[in-house]
Order: sequence, then C-alpha cells, then structure tokens
Amino acid sequence: MDLTRHPLVVSARRLAADLLLPEAERVDQEGVPPGHVEAVKRSGLLGVSAPVEHGGAGAPAAVAREVAEILSGACCATWFVQTQHHTPVQILTQSGHPVRERLLGPLSRGELLSGVAYAHVRSAPRRPVRVRPERGGWRFDGTVPWYTGWGLNDVMLLAGVTDSGEVLSAFTEARERPGLRASAPMRLAALTAARTVSLELDGLWLPAESVALRTPYDRWAAGDRARTLHTSPAVFGVTRAALSLLDADTAAPLRARLAGIRGRAYELADGPLPEGWTGPRGNGTGPEAGTEPGAVDAWVRERLAVRARAYELLRTATTAAVVAGGGRAMALTSRAQRLAREALFLLVQGQTAESRTAHLRALGGAPGDAGGRSG
Repeated sequence: MDLTRHPLVVSARRLAADLLLPEAERVDQEGVPPGHVEAVKRSGLLGVSAPVEHGGAGAPAAVAREVAEILSGACCATWFVQTQHHTPVQILTQSGHPVRERLLGPLSRGELLSGVAYAHVRSAPRRPVRVRPERGGWRFDGTVPWYTGWGLNDVMLLAGVTDSGEVLSAFTEARERPGLRASAPMRLAALTAARTVSLELDGLWLPAESVALRTPYDRWAAGDRARTLHTSPAVFGVTRAALSLLDADTAAPLRARLAGIRGRAYELADGPLPEGWTGPRGNGTGPEAGTEPGAVDAWVRERLAVRARAYELLRTATTAAVVAGGGRAMALTSRAQRLAREALFLLVQGQTAESRTAHLRALGGAPGDAGGRSG
C-alpha cells in the first residue's frame, strides 16, 4: 500500500502544511484555537479508524499511524487534542451498549469531538474516581487529575471504578454543571496549548444509557497494559520534524536509525499477542493459567526495549535541532525549542509504572534492558 497516496494521508499533509505548521509557534503560546478543531473535523481525520457503516474511513492501522505522525510533527498540541477522540470511537465500535447507536455516527463523521478521562484508573488499588449506582444511573465522585481539550471537546468519556471492582465508562457533555467542575487550565512546560485541566466530581449523575463500557478491572488492565507497551506514532512524528531542521550530513545517520526503530515498532504493533494473553484483542484478564511465562516476558521486554530506543532517538534528534539552531533556538518563536519541549512531554505521555521502570533502567544503562542500541 502506498501510504503517500491514501486520501486521509493527503488530507493530513495538506492540513499540516496549510494551517498547523505555519501556526504552531503561535498556538504553542496562545492555545489550540477552535478553528483548528473545526479544520480537523472537516478533514475527515477523526474517523480514520472508525467503521465505514457509521461514516468513518475504516482505514488500516498504517494509515492511522502515518496521519498521527504528520499531525504531531506539525503541531503536537493539536495532535494531542484530537488523538483523545480515537479511544472513545474504538470503545464504541466494540461496545454492545445502546449509546453506540447514538454517538458512534457523529463521532465517526467528525460532527462531535470527544475527550477522555480514564488514565487515573491505572492508579489501582486507589480509586481517584468512584462510581456507584444511583436513581437508575451512576454517580461519579472524585478527581480526574488530567483532562485534555477542555473548552474544545463536545463530549467526554469518563471512567471510574465501582465498589465491585468494575471499570465503568460513560459519555457526558464536556462542560461544567452541578457535580462537575473544572480547574483553570494548567500551565505546563509543554502542550499548555492543549487546554489540560483537572476535574472535580461531586455527585455527578449520568443515566444508564450513557454507559459505553463496563468490565472487570483485571480485564481492562490487561488491555491497557498491552496498548501502552507500544511506541506512540507521535514519537516518530516529532523526531521526523526535528530531523527536517538539520543539514543532510547530520540528519543522515539519524534518519537511518529512525527507519530501523520505526519499522520494528510498527511490526511489533501489528504482530499477534503472545499465546495466553487475552488483552485488547480478547476479553480476558491477561496471561492465563498454563501460559509460558518466558514467552510473555520476552514479548513485553522487546516492546519496552524498542520504546526506549525510540525515546533515545527522539531526545537525540530534538537536541540536535536545538544545537543546530544555536542561540536562536532559545526564542519562543523557535521551532527547535518547541519540538524539544514536546519531546519531554512524549517521554511521559501514556506512561505506566512498568514503562517508567524500564525506561529508567535503560537510561541508567542497566544490562539486559532496552535491548541494547540496535536498530
């Protein structure tokens, strides 16, 4: 498949060249404007992986990754706002709940933009957001530490954990009202423009028909673990953008490393789960009884190793861009320093305790971790 000719890749390149890249430094300082969101909606990119029968493109994973690389390399803040949308679409695609018929079409067609509030669920056994049945629906209490796209999203998928240990996710409007209060937008070292807030939930009531997912925590965690082992396409998008700021001689060896690491990362992402792992492509709770532990451990280690090598190259490329820019790279109008700060953000985006430990060991040069420096 020639990715460069796919209509959505062409659309992404046009959007990046005409709007996102020329405005990226201004957006970095002032915030993602509603006009950027509307442009993304019109582009059809919000439905890249959504089912065709609901108005989406149903494109292969390779197309979705290429689109993500293009958008993140042009304006990481805009990419980060819109990337939240694809998880709710994926959940609705697989959901058997009534909300699927109400929202999957509008989300697939880009008529609505969704955010997500679920990373806090990884804090188990702590329950930052508690969910209890109330009046035929569900009551949410607690704190969502991070929510991106506030003021830009139309709806959000909100998750919490019930007293019985289930993860429950439900859709609601992304706006303040009784039971839902947002903080002021956070000032961050990178991607302040993505409008990230914390949310205080004090008896927020959502009807039963808003529920999109209800599953045992262990099953949810197995799927989440498998997803977070893979390298985000944005790492490669920002790396490619940084390399474009270097002269040919400096960039050449780094481009060769990028091709090797990127190719292996996507090969692993497209590969099968190890036998016995019933994560996001199944409905189980992780490695089952009787599974060969060594096979699962090796599967995990290789993905974490490739992820660590991708991060190493990201840091090298963005640092090289700053060095090449000299003193001018310290200006807030410099693309190089913006990319370097975005690289810092990507080091922790989607981070889990498992990936953090592996990354720190790789940075410390621990034997056997990060799989060496091949690729």
